[in-house]
This record gives sequence, C-alpha cells and structure tokens, in this order.
Amino acid sequence: MLLGIWIMDIPMNSSTCQNSFETGPDPKTQAFFDLIREADQPLWPGCELSKLSFLVLLFHTKSINKWSNKSLNDLLAILQQAIPNGSNIPRTFSEARKIIGKLGLSYEKIHVCPNNCQLYRKDKANDDFCSKCGASRWKNKKDKTKLTKKERKKAAPRKVLRYFPIKPRLKRLFIHKETAAALRWHDEGRVKDGALRHPADSEAWKAIDSEFPEFASDSRNIRFGMASDGFNPFGTMSSSYSCWPIVLIPYNLPPWLCMKASSLMLSLIIPGPSYPGKDFHVFAQPVYEELADLFESRTLTYDASRDEMFRLRTVVLHTVSDYPGLGIFALYSVNGEFACMPCGEETCSKRLKHGRKYCFMGHRRFLPLDHKFRYDECSFDGTEEHRSAPLAYSQTSTLKKIQEVPDFEKSKTWKGISGLFSLPYWDINLLRHNLDIMHIEKNICDNICGTLLGLEGKSKDNLQARVDLQDMNIRSELHPQRRANDKYYLPPASYTMSKKRETTIL
Repeated sequence: MLLGIWIMDIPMNSSTCQNSFETGPDPKTQAFFDLIREADQPLWPGCELSKLSFLVLLFHTKSINKWSNKSLNDLLAILQQAIPNGSNIPRTFSEARKIIGKLGLSYEKIHVCPNNCQLYRKDKANDDFCSKCGASRWKNKKDKTKLTKKERKKAAPRKVLRYFPIKPRLKRLFIHKETAAALRWHDEGRVKDGALRHPADSEAWKAIDSEFPEFASDSRNIRFGMASDGFNPFGTMSSSYSCWPIVLIPYNLPPWLCMKASSLMLSLIIPGPSYPGKDFHVFAQPVYEELADLFESRTLTYDASRDEMFRLRTVVLHTVSDYPGLGIFALYSVNGEFACMPCGEETCSKRLKHGRKYCFMGHRRFLPLDHKFRYDECSFDGTEEHRSAPLAYSQTSTLKKIQEVPDFEKSKTWKGISGLFSLPYWDINLLRHNLDIMHIEKNICDNICGTLLGLEGKSKDNLQARVDLQDMNIRSELHPQRRANDKYYLPPASYTMSKKRETTIL
C-alpha cells in the first residue's frame, strides 16, 4: 500500500533530467515517469483520486477482502455507469491488471519437482519430469512421461514457487526522493558516538566495510538482513500446512523505518504443505543468484534525491530466524549433543538420564582464565574449569570445515553446504546468523518465571532434575528425599519463594 502512495508522490517535472549515466534518469526510468504522469490524471475534474491511485486502492481492497476476479469484474462494470466519465477506468479485471503490471513489480512462477529435487528453470525449463527422481512435473501425468507442446499448454504444474525479483523493488526505493535520502541515513544521519543503536554500529557491518572498501565508499549500497519462518496461510491452527516466505530487510533505513512492514521486501514464497527442511536451499536458488549478481555486477539505478545514475550493490549481513530456522539456513543439526553451531564439535553437553534431554554446560570456558568461578567446584558441576574458550566460528573458514565432512548423512553437525555460501562474501561474514529475540525472550521468561514461582508443568526444577543432580553427585543439598509414603520431598532451592512472597508478587 505504501508503494502506491510513494508512486503517487513521485515528482513529474523531469525537464532538467538528461539521458546520461551521470545525471538524470535512464530511458527506462524516464518511461516509468511518463507512465505515472499519464496515469496521474484525475478520474474526473475535481476528483481526489487519479486513475492509478484508484486502481491501487481497488487492488489493495480486493486482496485484503479476498475478492474473486469475477466480483471485481462486476464491480468495475457498475462503477463505469455510476461515476462521471467512467470510461477512464478499465472495464475488466484483466485490463486493470495490465495497467498495474506496467509498474514493473510483478513476480515469477517457477515450477518445482513435487519431491523438491529441482526447479524447472534455465536448462531444465522445458523438462516434463525431474532429472533426479523422475517424478512428473504435471498433475495427473505418469512419471518419466514426455508431453507434446499441445499437452504442455493444457497441463497444470504439481508445485509452484513464486519469486519476486529484487532489482525492480530496489530501483523503486531510489526513484522517490525522500526514500532515496533515507537510504543514506546510516551514514549521514546516524549519531556515531560508539553506542549500539543500529546495525551500522555493529562489528559485522564494519567488517564488511573493511573487507570491501569500494563497497563501503558509496553509502547507497544496501545491507540486507534475510529472515524466514513457517506459517499457516489459511489461519486454521488445526492444519499442518507450512508455507515459508523469505523476506529481506534493508538496514540502510533508520530504525523507525527499516522494521516497518511497508519496508520489508518479500522475495520468495516457498509453497507447502510440508516443512522444506534441507530443500530450503533448492527453493532459494533464484534469491541467491540475484543477490550474488547484485554484489558483483552493480545494477544501474536512478537516485531521485541526487538526480543521477549510480551503480547499486548489495550484501546480506546475516539471517534472522528462530533456532530451528538457523538449522535450515546453515544446514546444521540443531538437535543432539553438538547443537550449538558456533561451538560445533567443541560443544560441551551431557545427556540427562532422567530429564531425557541434553544439558549444555561448560560455560565457564568463556570466562577470563583467572576468574574465581573457574575454580568453584561446589556451585557448578563438581569440577574446576581449565579449558580455554572454543574458537569463534567467525574466526575460521566455516566453508572449509564443512567441505571436510566425510558423510553429511552420518554427520552430527553439518548436514550439507548452505546455498548462502554461493554469495562471494558469505564465508568472511563476521556474524552470519542472528536469532529472533521474540522466541528467546518468551521461552526464557516463561522458564524463569515458571521455575521461580514453582508453576506446575512450567518449572524446570522438578523431580527429574533433582534425581539427575543426585546421579551426577553434585549439589547434595538439593537431592530429593524419599519419605515413608514413597513420595519425594524436594528441598527448597536458594531462589524458592514462599507462598506469602508469591502472593505478594502476583
């Protein structure tokens, strides 16, 4: 919706522009301005809506209210008779879609193997069945069956991926003066006092600038965050349908803009109904290829705020996801004894016999070598800690480690080479993956509150945990005590609140 408002606000006076790479818009951008000017005429004298703004509002209403194409056809027919000079509006949904389509923000439909083996694009665009598993591309067709041209025109694909090209959307951001200026805010408007307020203050951002000084020399070059998660598009919680969008966040914008829904760029919708798993990177190939091209080839773009053409480049700073999503992005096993991806095979974990979970310990390794907690046996696991901290994964070549894995199927850590490594800068990124604070905040708060208040079913301090302490022969003051009636008494821990205290807090 915001895009429509931006388009309506684009200045129409471009008489001073020249078709030059130095100043003024290029022919394609000028043609877009001409299209907007033509469509910016009011529906009738005195009307507040132009033909373009009317169609944008109409399509927005159709989308959020889930109107059918036929219902919009019927509405347009009525509006042509009801409003003055009704011939200015399209007669059918098809005509209206052609006008909106000229804005250049369409999407591509890419057919997918039903078993997620491959995408039918490039050299496989005309195949009728998968080159790996032999499954038919089309509904109601036998596997490994070739179709004639006539049959192919009538055939319906079994699975469709929807891809939204990134370059046209980036160009639309720079075609509006205010937005183009806002994309330089991180360099021109940000307070640079060392405080961490924006991704531009982070070491990861600075590391990219240091590694690629030519990229850093133009503040208009875009730094993206990439996010993805599964959701049910039908809104019914009983359904197991899982659809995965891939969203790009332009971090160049100021904090009050970059995280707004109108600033997020949808680049891909991975169809359901199943969880994509390691096939995620098969679906994401078009995104990776365009992002790599945006970094290397430098896309010619018109900057309306400076009235000049420039070569735009982009990088992806990191991904944003929950922990299972991190496993998909990185193709790393986030379950089991080595579930900490930064630590990898140096993860310190123990399988609890009664809790039936892995407990991750050894956190004292990250303390200074002379810290008193390293020598405190009683308060921790009954041992002193003399090991040094594991080497941060950002300080080594992760790609080299992954390539040395002999068998991904049997590996307890890496499960494959992530498609993100096709980006030429990914292996040297300082921070490749970020965790979504929403999940961490909720889970940690739930567990802490449940344990402190002793909530049944929510507390982590239960009989199983106490028996595990007993098996490990630590924290003897917390060991469960068996009573004569075969029930267990759990001695209160130091953080346990009395009933009176709980009542006061609640």
